[in-house]
Amino acid sequence: MGGEGSMAAANNSLKNNRNLLKKNRKNALSGSYANLQLKEFPNATPEQLIEIKENMKREEKQIRKKLILAILLIISFLFFLYALI
Repeated sequence: MGGEGSMAAANNSLKNNRNLLKKNRKNALSGSYANLQLKEFPNATPEQLIEIKENMKREEKQIRKKLILAILLIISFLFFLYALI
């Protein structure tokens, strides 16, 4: 009958894929986390949170200014090149 070779190849491919999945499962994380000690971090005070928020806003403004300046420089450079042509 026709197609027997292609079905055998498909079966071999499925078998190989199944074996690869089993190998990957063995390399996954294993063991128990029962004795794991969690680190404790200090809680931030409301004043510290406000200071962090203000610093982030200040940094975002600086990044935005630099981005706008870069875009304006690129646009002016392109206009300059266009004027030379």
